[in-house]
Amino acid sequence: MAKDASSAPLRFRKMHGLGNDFVVIDARAGGPRVTPSLARALGDRHRGVGFDQLAEIVTGAELGDPEADAGLIFWNADGSTAGACGNATRCVASLLLAETGRGAVAIRTEHGRLTGRLREDGLIEVNMGAPALDWASVPLAREVDTLALPLPGAPAAVSMGNPHCVFVVEDAEAVDLTARGPEIERHPLFPQRTNVEFISLIAPDRLRLRVWERGAGVTLACGSGACAAVVAAARLGVTGRRAVVELDGGALEIEWLPEDQGGGVLMAGPVATVFEAELSPAFLDALPAEA
Repeated sequence: MAKDASSAPLRFRKMHGLGNDFVVIDARAGGPRVTPSLARALGDRHRGVGFDQLAEIVTGAELGDPEADAGLIFWNADGSTAGACGNATRCVASLLLAETGRGAVAIRTEHGRLTGRLREDGLIEVNMGAPALDWASVPLAREVDTLALPLPGAPAAVSMGNPHCVFVVEDAEAVDLTARGPEIERHPLFPQRTNVEFISLIAPDRLRLRVWERGAGVTLACGSGACAAVVAAARLGVTGRRAVVELDGGALEIEWLPEDQGGGVLMAGPVATVFEAELSPAFLDALPAEA
């Protein structure tokens, strides 16, 4: 890393939502910025910190929305970026709610402006915006029916700012995620790769979900994946527009609002801060230079 970047201390938080864990770096006041090499180094669970995603907080103005309370850039452990991360957005919303003392905050992401609030039951809720359901917006490589993709199992496709491929199966527990996930993530039908979800029905308003995340692999929870799962399940008639989604790390409450209420997807669940720390100068100096 360039000396001018590594000379300043770099503080971070480790947070999680249902075990879906994040490094959160606040870059609004300046200082070192996240780069692909820094994301890869921090994402190493043996030599770095480890995370499912890294959330970089920037000003809303940096992302073209000066009226937003903050902006968010999401990084994967492989150094790539993601357009959305629901549980990380909820974690950052909790920080901004405490910082501002307000009942709701606006966060600009690549997926648009998202609103976060603290519910009376203590859960952090974020409106993740309306899903994109046409093939070009997911995106897919060619025009196909997004409710029955031409893949074994006829999964559905949904975009929540990032692409999702949702399989309805008899028993999500029986799926070999480490075998199925990577082959679907990189299938030619998904030019930007995809997140992969397997859902099974527990009750009319409750789903079991297991997930393989693009650029991260198997994770304990995926907020945008839970949103995509309920959207797909509602479109397929498996559930209504509101359901509890049980992930490996716990449960999220999801509601897909009707069009006359904006059509956004509400996601609510707990968040936690694990620790705050500062990266050592030696760690930063050892990072390879960006190409």
